[in-house]
Amino acid sequence: MSKKKSFVLRIDPKTFKLIEQWADDEFRSVNGQIEWMIHKSLKEAKRLKLSKNENESKEKE
Repeated sequence: MSKKKSFVLRIDPKTFKLIEQWADDEFRSVNGQIEWMIHKSLKEAKRLKLSKNENESKEKE
C-alpha cells in the first residue's frame, strides 16, 4: 500500500454537497471521489506519468 499525504482542504458547502452526491452515485467516499477527480485531471493535463501497467490497460481501451 502506498503512503498518502494528509492535509486540510477548505471547500465551500455547496461544492462539498455536489461532490458528496457524486461520490454517493459512484459508491465512493468523498475523499475517494476527490482523489479520483484529481488523478483524472492530472492524466488529462498530461502531468501524470503512467506506470507500465496503466499504459497497457489504457492501450486496451
